[in-house]
This record gives sequence, structure tokens and C-alpha cells, in this order.
Amino acid sequence: MSLNAVIFDLDGVICSTDRFHFLAWKELAGQLGLPFSEALNDRLRGVGRAESLELILAGCSRSFTPAQKAAMCEQKNLRYRQLLCQMSPADLSGEARGALLALRRGGLLLAVGSSSRNAPFILERIGLGGFFQVVADGSQIARSKPDPEVFLLAAKRLGQAPQRCLVVEDAAAGIQAAKAGGFWAAGLGAAASCPGVDFPLRSLAQLPALCAANR
Repeated sequence: MSLNAVIFDLDGVICSTDRFHFLAWKELAGQLGLPFSEALNDRLRGVGRAESLELILAGCSRSFTPAQKAAMCEQKNLRYRQLLCQMSPADLSGEARGALLALRRGGLLLAVGSSSRNAPFILERIGLGGFFQVVADGSQIARSKPDPEVFLLAAKRLGQAPQRCLVVEDAAAGIQAAKAGGFWAAGLGAAASCPGVDFPLRSLAQLPALCAANR
């Protein structure tokens, strides 16, 4: 395998902002008179903002202009960022911190590959600003997961071929993106049983040993 780098999805892998996404989308959906559930929120994991809005509007009989949709996305993001201000280094688990430090001590290159444009802000809030060699996020790509663009960008900026990188994901869209880009894929949570996963993980604590065995 000759692994040189690990590329992490952010939300649901390094930390969790699901509760903030849920509250912000639910507030917007309520203003539109649309239902919003935990199940629908789960479908939005790993999916870009504009694509998420389309999924929410799928059951709506009204039509909206591109400008109106852009305004909705901006409204959701402003509310989401307000909620993110509640985050602190306490939102980074000891398990995640320990795994990241062990990987860095092991000489691996580390990157974040996230569809979220808020990834740098979140990393700063949880005390990981400047920790990763590369942060590729939604502001730098044209296509969200399951397109592999964000992972390919991260690998390129690390100077590594996809086959030398392990992607760590918790969402089906992210696993699909990793495999479409030619990466090795490790799945956490529900993603551990996704088709194409090379390494199902129970926790991030397993990562250092896994990577050391595949250097």
C-alpha cells in the first residue's frame, strides 16, 4: 500500500457539527413551511450546501430562482456560523487528538478534505488551526462529494498520488468520492459498512496502527 498521507473529512470524523447543521436547516425549512427531520439531515452529511438545499426543496411545490436559492444558502450559512461560535477545543475528543498526534509523530502527511466552506473556521474553533499541512474545502472546489475533486485537490497539494493516500470518512458520499478518485478509504460509523470501504473503523484510535502497518 505504501501509505504516505491521510486525508480526513472534518464533520463527523474529527469533530461533530451535525447539531448545528440540523438547527440551521430546520429553521430555514420551517420558514418555507417544509418538514425537516433527523433522517433528512443524515442524507445531507458530506453534501455541499447548494446540493443540500435541493434535497430539502425536493418536496416543495413552489419554484425558486437561482438568486432566491443563493439567498437561502447564505441565510442558512450565517445561522450555522452563529451556532459554530459555541464550539471550542473541548469539542475535539481526546481520542481524535491522540490519533492525530500519533499520525504526525509517525511521519504521515495530514490533510482535511471537506465540502464545507467553514472548515478553516471550525478548525480554529476546536484548536486545530495550522495543524494540518493542507486544508481543502468547499471554497476551493466546483463539485461537492460524491465527486472526488476535494480529495484530489488535497492530494495534489500534499504532492501525493491518490493511491498513497488514505481517506477517512463517515458518510456514503465521501466514501464514493474517495473510491472514484482512486484513494484508499477508511469508514467510520455508518460509513464502515459502505460498499468500497477498504478499512472499516470502530474509532479513530485504530488509525495509527493501521497506517503504520501500511507504510
